[in-house]
Amino acid sequence: MHDKHNIYPLKPDRVHEVYGPSAMSFAAMYAAKTQGTVFWVKEHWRVEQLNPLGVIDVLHPENLIIASTKEQVETLAVAEEALRSGAISVVIMELRTPLNLTAGRRLQLAAQAGKAMGIALISEGMGSNAAETRWHCYPVFDPQDSTLQRWELIRNKSGTLGVWNVRWSSSSRRINMVSETGK
Repeated sequence: MHDKHNIYPLKPDRVHEVYGPSAMSFAAMYAAKTQGTVFWVKEHWRVEQLNPLGVIDVLHPENLIIASTKEQVETLAVAEEALRSGAISVVIMELRTPLNLTAGRRLQLAAQAGKAMGIALISEGMGSNAAETRWHCYPVFDPQDSTLQRWELIRNKSGTLGVWNVRWSSSSRRINMVSETGK
C-alpha cells in the first residue's frame, strides 16, 4: 500500500509510462533518484536532442548513456537488452507508436530479470495495458517558480491514483512536493 504523500508509487523492476510536456523531466528526476546508470534510447531522426549538460542539475552526465536507433523495433530491442543486463538502473525509452501487449510484456519481463526500472515516454492516448503505471506530467504556471510541475497518476495496477505538484531542488538533488496555494 502506498502512502498518499508518496509521489513515487513506482514499483521497482517494472516499466512505467509517462506523457505530456514534462514527461522528460519526470523521467530524468526519477532516474536521478536511483543514483545509478541511466540508459536513454530514442530513434535518431527525432529532432529533440537530450543534451547531458542541459540536465546536469538533475542527472550526472557520467551516469548517463544515450543511444540512437533506426526505428522503434530497434529501440524496443535495445531497451529490452539494457533492462535485462543487470548493469543499468533505469532505461528511458522514447516511443512514437503504441506498444502491443506482447512487446509491453517482454519489457516487463526484462525489467524484472535485470532488476531495472523502465520509463517509456509516450504520446497521449498511446498507453499499453502492460504498463505498471501511467503518468500525465505538465508545467504549472507560477510567476515565482518556473520549475513547478503537476504530475497526475492516471493508471496504476495497484489501484492508487493521485495528483501532485512538484519541483526539483538542485541544491538537495531531490523532488519536493509543493502544496497548492490556499490549501
